Amino acid sequence: MTALQAPSEDVSWMKQAFALVQSNLAAAMKLASQSISHGGVMGSVNEDHWTELFRSYLPNRYDVATGIVIDSRGHRSEQIDLVIFDRHFTPTLLDQKNHRYIPAEAVYGVFECKPTINKDYLQYAEKKAMSVRSMHRTSVAIAHAGGTYLPKPHFRIVAGILAPSVSWTDGLGEAFERNLSGDPDAMLDCGVALDQGCFDRHEGVLSIANEQGALMYFLFRLLARLQSLGTVPAIDWTAYSRIIRP
Repeated sequence: MTALQAPSEDVSWMKQAFALVQSNLAAAMKLASQSISHGGVMGSVNEDHWTELFRSYLPNRYDVATGIVIDSRGHRSEQIDLVIFDRHFTPTLLDQKNHRYIPAEAVYGVFECKPTINKDYLQYAEKKAMSVRSMHRTSVAIAHAGGTYLPKPHFRIVAGILAPSVSWTDGLGEAFERNLSGDPDAMLDCGVALDQGCFDRHEGVLSIANEQGALMYFLFRLLARLQSLGTVPAIDWTAYSRIIRP
């Protein structure tokens, strides 16, 4: 076999292992729904499950947490269920236990964790996505030994929805597609429903995967999208300092 040939070994073991990750997560969420009567508590438990999953598969350059996104003009978002943000170059602010204020410049992606995917929850997640994408983000030049790197252009923040199920009888079918917004500012880039599959628009067109193990397909596609974004822009801390100047 030459170096360019694909390996010929049976990879079914890998597909089965990844499918088991999905079924275990679905079982944990089903247990939460059956054993926890308070909706808010159940939602928090499921957010923890999603956060743990993302932290398990995202490289250490990313952090994942529930938080509020802020900008240098004093704006702040509503609480976002799951924020993927830079943990290397940009600190979070005013942290209180698990409550974080995350500078908009640090954000790679925002996700809403819901009990199901339906029209109302799609619109809710799209509204959250629009609110974060509309925030002001700074970018400054970076000095290096050979000169200066120009301020990095801002990338489009990834947005999505995470749920155990889909409410439509045809799953991620025609009804689901009809209710997806096409507005670039509100548009959800990806999402997963554990009992139906996943979707994404990372390549400009809607792609839906329904087969067993779709959760890992979703995660690998998300990893590729995050990788394509590169690093976050260098934050202008002087802009934030103006907020607190007497």
